[in-house]
Amino acid sequence: MNKKLSTGAYGGVSGKDYVPYVSSGSKSGGNGKVLIIGIILAVLFAASTAYSGMKAGLTVAAGIPGSILGSVFIAIFAKEKGILGKNLLQGMSSGGESIASGIIFVLPAILLIGSKISFLEGFVVGVGGALFGIGIASLVYNYLIIQEHGKLMYPESMAISETLVASEGAKGSIKYMGIGFGIGGALTVLTSSFLNVANNVISYVNESFYKWKFEVEVNPLLLGIGFIVGIDVSLTMFAGSLLSNFAVMPLIGYFASLGHGASAVWNNPHVAINAMQVKDIAGSYVKYIGAGMMLSGGFISAVRLIPTIGHSVRETLNAKSSEEGNGGSSSAENLILIGGILIGFIGGFLISDGNIVMALVASILSLLLSLLFVIVSGRLTGTIGTSNLPVSGMTIASIVIVTLLFVGMGWKSVANNRSLLLFGTFIVTAISAAGGYCQSQKVTFIIGGDRNEMQKYFAVASVVGVAVVTGVILLLSSQLAMTGDNVPFALPQANLMSTLTGGIMSGKLPWVMIIVGVIMGIVLFLLKLPVMTVAIGFYLPISTTSIILVGAFIRLFVEKISKSKKEKEAKVSNGISLSSGLVAGGSIIGLVGIILQVSGVIKGNAPSGFASSNGMAFILLIVLVIASAVPIIKSKAEDAE
Repeated sequence: MNKKLSTGAYGGVSGKDYVPYVSSGSKSGGNGKVLIIGIILAVLFAASTAYSGMKAGLTVAAGIPGSILGSVFIAIFAKEKGILGKNLLQGMSSGGESIASGIIFVLPAILLIGSKISFLEGFVVGVGGALFGIGIASLVYNYLIIQEHGKLMYPESMAISETLVASEGAKGSIKYMGIGFGIGGALTVLTSSFLNVANNVISYVNESFYKWKFEVEVNPLLLGIGFIVGIDVSLTMFAGSLLSNFAVMPLIGYFASLGHGASAVWNNPHVAINAMQVKDIAGSYVKYIGAGMMLSGGFISAVRLIPTIGHSVRETLNAKSSEEGNGGSSSAENLILIGGILIGFIGGFLISDGNIVMALVASILSLLLSLLFVIVSGRLTGTIGTSNLPVSGMTIASIVIVTLLFVGMGWKSVANNRSLLLFGTFIVTAISAAGGYCQSQKVTFIIGGDRNEMQKYFAVASVVGVAVVTGVILLLSSQLAMTGDNVPFALPQANLMSTLTGGIMSGKLPWVMIIVGVIMGIVLFLLKLPVMTVAIGFYLPISTTSIILVGAFIRLFVEKISKSKKEKEAKVSNGISLSSGLVAGGSIIGLVGIILQVSGVIKGNAPSGFASSNGMAFILLIVLVIASAVPIIKSKAEDAE
């Protein structure tokens, strides 16, 4: 990179004394063109994140891809806005992505319990949560962004800022994003999400004495995610899949085969225990052990947050209400917060089916829990970034508290569970929006943009993101509600939420399996292993974690063959750009394919002959690996500059 931020951007000076990158002239980076482009990017990243997140259980932060795309669009359509315009575009990209990263954790769970949701309900609850999260985070802006400058490092914000400063590097980055988008889009068109003319799942299932399953889904967006998250996370997730598919599943199958008589599976009276196939073991037993593991991981994350919660709230309350550094609160800030509160209460009445007591009590509790975890979210973003933000842990803790309220009040029906999950959607949206907002505002502070302008643009992107994600969930509702083996969307977090709330409210939670999973999670914690990462791998289909691991191996190979640190950094940077394109291409084209299938434009008939075989899937895997790896290996350091 030819340009760098000043050393003061990383600390060494107080926030009020920091001189930003743009220290003179207009602080405005926005106009009508920037707003329209930002809305388009918010739609793109919201739809892409919703699709890929529900597919893989992982999401990819949009800050750096958004800054790269923003640099290109600004250069073409609004060159006079320069780096400040690019900053607004990366913020709007993050706004759409962060909303999707939260909503998909809870809202699809309503479909999994057999209920339905209207667009109005999802939109009102989501907008209320997003505005409330932004409003509360704005109130603690001076503390988190200015007073804690140099103490809260905001690592992803600094990476985005460096990318913006070195914005002449966008040409090389956009080239690799384009290559990835083309590869991801082309392969997706051939497979089940679109034309379905070629099988893309390598599958081996053993139903004999030792029952096991190994599959690889040749999916470009999953391979891209694997390259981005790296070998440590991918290998840990795959270890969870190995544990479930080659240890727990065969063990349950072995003991079940020793049984006699007509005893049936606990939740499926049509299948005898001693006649269970791999899919029955996975769906009726392994799944719930995995839910217990995720539950323990969420609670462990929540418990470990207690010191941070206390510190954040205490420091925030004690922080001086400084008007220095980048301005104090604005009328827009107050309107956003008040709007979030009012819309939250309106949503509470809308989703409570006429139960005024539920609407008032649950709305107040949701606002209080959101207030608490929004502050924590902002502080944690400053420490570990949004990519590693433990949204699931904070959401699980919140939903358990709300569930206990519902049970205590006698609200235990399926309709009540539906209302509970909608209140949970408000909370998770507030938490995730606050993290993305704080990250974007830190970039604005470092670059020297207008804090209030970023707030307005981010709020617009959040509202757009809510509309897009709710629409995507409704569009995919028939596929999201599918159960059994080989479901198109794994939905690990949403499955956990539906299992947890439904089980507690009905009293039919399979506690033995849940407790086994919890104990396994505690053991992982004591071994100092990442509980939630292993648990998600345990829960996800091995077809998903295996292709993610392939992507990570490509990155590892690229790192190993690089001859210098500079070359490695350049190749990995280009690889992340290409992988971002794979994720975008695979998810966007896959979503378009589903729209065309639902509307009847394309049939999507099942492949036949060799096209339906493992051999076809192997060929696609080889093509995907070569097509993705070769451009990265051949890339040069100057491509990343």
